[in-house]
Amino acid sequence: KKAAELGFGAVYTSEDYGGTGLSRLDASIIFEALSTGCVSTSAYLTIHNMVTWMIDTYGSEEQRAKWVPIMATMEKLGSYCLTEPGSGSDSASLSTIARREGNKFILNGSKAFISGGGDTDVYLVMCRTGGAGPKGISCLLVEKGMPGLSFGKKENKMGWNSQPTRAVIFEDCEVPVENVIGKEGQGFNI
Repeated sequence: KKAAELGFGAVYTSEDYGGTGLSRLDASIIFEALSTGCVSTSAYLTIHNMVTWMIDTYGSEEQRAKWVPIMATMEKLGSYCLTEPGSGSDSASLSTIARREGNKFILNGSKAFISGGGDTDVYLVMCRTGGAGPKGISCLLVEKGMPGLSFGKKENKMGWNSQPTRAVIFEDCEVPVENVIGKEGQGFNI
């Protein structure tokens, strides 16, 4: 919370909804300096900032108004969900699938080694909503507590212990269509 008071919750997010509005270069310099104190905490802050920036840059006006202020103050924390057990971080090969049913997506699959997994509030999930390849990838915002969202055991790591790391599991997780960040099929470009 003290980091948020100093503007570290949304360093390179626009000022429209409470971001600091600095450049990516400024953010790099800030995070490099923070990492001299604690690499693990600084690394998590970079992930949270990326999630906040993605919502601010690609989200709808409603998503920006709802999420950016509470992410900038770190009232809510975010995690980025790309890595999968079978495809690593190769986003074009994702196997987590979101099938559209009316006004919601039914999300199934799992993500591995997610920083903040289980402890954060917002999960930006890269998943397949279309065919094979990059144009079939979308980004969904999944809120902690949604039915069908669960977490694996906390990874036992040699270092980086200030940020928990877990699998994030989706079993018929219902995600409202309005939680698509950007456009359906745009996830690879985000």
